[in-house]
Amino acid sequence: MKLPAKSLIQPEKLTKYLLTLQKRNDKSKWLAKADYTPKNWQVLENDLRAQILSLDATPTSETKYGQMYEIRGTLTGPDDKVIYVRTIWMTESESDMTKFITMFPDKRRSY
Repeated sequence: MKLPAKSLIQPEKLTKYLLTLQKRNDKSKWLAKADYTPKNWQVLENDLRAQILSLDATPTSETKYGQMYEIRGTLTGPDDKVIYVRTIWMTESESDMTKFITMFPDKRRSY
């Protein structure tokens, strides 16, 4: 199944979490390998919409907040380097809004 193209991707999730150096579970160095930086966070948002949301989502679990989904795929960054990603999304029960939760390297790469 496809998730809505207009799914919510909060800028803060990209600028203050994924693209900012974290003491634990840092993803910024991994994303920088594909030339995603805080300065070009909009490119990452656009690439998530174009390259990941266009893929099929797999339902994973249901929480008290909503249905969780996973989309595995590749992102081709601004420097044309490909990284393998595993993204997590949730459709909220109360609002029926689908939103981006997180992403991390996909070590399985079975696609």
